[in-house]
Amino acid sequence: VQLQASGGGLVRPGESLRLSCVVSGLSLDDHSIAWFYQAPGRERVAVSVIRSDSTTAYYTDRVKGRFTIAVDNAKTSVYLTMNDLKPDDTAVYYCAADPRPPNRFTWFFTSQYQNWGQGTQVTVSS
Repeated sequence: VQLQASGGGLVRPGESLRLSCVVSGLSLDDHSIAWFYQAPGRERVAVSVIRSDSTTAYYTDRVKGRFTIAVDNAKTSVYLTMNDLKPDDTAVYYCAADPRPPNRFTWFFTSQYQNWGQGTQVTVSS
C-alpha cells in the first residue's frame, strides 16, 4: 500500500491550492481516505475524509466551506481543493487510508488510519 501526497507550495492569503493523494495497493471503494495537517511543534489534526463508494464526506468546522475533498473518476486519487487559504493553514498535509467507512464520531482520530503518505508542505504567507 502506498499513498503519495503532492501539490503543496507557497501561496498568499486568499489564494487556492489543490492537493493530490495518489493511492496504490488498495481500492478506494473499500477504503476511506483522509487528509490531516500538522504545523511545526503541533499534533496532527484532521481536515476531511471521503469514501468513494458513498457520498459520505466529513470536514472539520475549521475548513468547512473552504476546502473540498473529492475522488477522481479513475478512483486512483483523492483531491483536497483548498480555497481562501489563511496563514493558519500553513502545515505539512498528509493523506491516510482506513479500510472502514468513515464514522462521524471517530474519523478525525489519527489512530483510525493504518497507512500514511509522506506529506506535502503548504505555506500561506504574504
